[in-house]
Amino acid sequence: MGMTMTQKILAAHAGLKEVKPGDLIMANLDLVLGNDITAPVAINVFAGINAKTVFDKDKVVLVPDHFAPNKDINAAEQCKKLRTFAGEHEISNYFEIGKMGIEHALLPEKGLVVTGNLVIGADSHTCTYGALGAFATGVGSTDMAAGMATGKAWFKVPSAIKIVLTGKLNKFVSGKDVILHIIGMIGVDGALYQSMEFVGDGIANLTMDDRFAIANMAIEAGAKNGIFMVDEQTLEYVKDHSEKEYTVYPADADAEYTRTIEIDLSALKPTVAFPFLPENTRTTDQINETITIDQVVIGSCTNGRLSDFSKAAKIFEGRKVAKGVRVLIIPATQKIYLQCMELGYFKTFIEAGATISTPTCGPCIGGHMGILAAGERCVATTNRNFVGRMGHVDSEVYLTNPEVAAASAILGRIADPTEL
Repeated sequence: MGMTMTQKILAAHAGLKEVKPGDLIMANLDLVLGNDITAPVAINVFAGINAKTVFDKDKVVLVPDHFAPNKDINAAEQCKKLRTFAGEHEISNYFEIGKMGIEHALLPEKGLVVTGNLVIGADSHTCTYGALGAFATGVGSTDMAAGMATGKAWFKVPSAIKIVLTGKLNKFVSGKDVILHIIGMIGVDGALYQSMEFVGDGIANLTMDDRFAIANMAIEAGAKNGIFMVDEQTLEYVKDHSEKEYTVYPADADAEYTRTIEIDLSALKPTVAFPFLPENTRTTDQINETITIDQVVIGSCTNGRLSDFSKAAKIFEGRKVAKGVRVLIIPATQKIYLQCMELGYFKTFIEAGATISTPTCGPCIGGHMGILAAGERCVATTNRNFVGRMGHVDSEVYLTNPEVAAASAILGRIADPTEL
């Protein structure tokens, strides 16, 4: 029996010639990631198992990005624990304020993940790195602790869904719309503990930022991971960002899948996920009622990259944010922040009436900055819109792409960019 991309990576890292769905294996890790919410718990477990030091100081990454800059004393203590641990174990990839970014944008940018890697992270959106043709998945803090100590982790080999992409996206449609469309189609448990494997000639028409956004939200369909077939664009990105050796693991022609889904990219439209699940999707032309809003957030590990702000800036250019709407612009890394500043995007955003933040996950998880009060609505380029996700349980979050978010900010209601 042939193997999928994911199965090949797992087999190689377990030292096996072949694996099949359901197999329990122990595999060697290329990278272990934690943030200021999950890593402190892992550090406590690490001490509890009497681990002396990390398995490789260059393969453990700590990024305080969720409640940083520190929102209160507890957050400060959490970040201090990471800082102390990183110093004690001479961890080379610790990213403090001023150098840090939102972890899932930062790691690819720094070249820490490359094609063919096996990565675990104590954060569910670790699956983002599948855009590079890597196997990357979220784990609990206990697994992170074991991974830091041993460089290994247990896995149950997942079955896979084959998603064939054809065609080319239209204007105002991006990778965010692709994954929202898929989640709307199969549901939030439609890929439960399976690998979402993206193939097809349409991939060549997707930017790397599109792919990162799609892979990022594989977990929102319940998937173990999302992974893209590797092409020239992938390898160009990897070579531009890293000097690490990489390995391409193409799926076998006779690999088995639980199902095949075909998506014509040219048929997709700007999409919005309504409260309170990412599967509750409608295209903008299906929204018949007026949905007024109080806040817009453009950023996050899903849509906080340079191309996202480029698209948003074009919408905001020469226009003003609607009265009564708050707009938060949050670049995902310091590099992106600087690029936005140099390209004049910040001037555009500020003149429109938006505010700019240092990189942080804060509002996405309702941690700090942009917390919603009862009855408030937010349009966000983030990845989750559960009850109380960004604040009060009686608030609402609508997920969409940066251009729809920007148009909505200007019109004060959920809107399609073509309305401007």
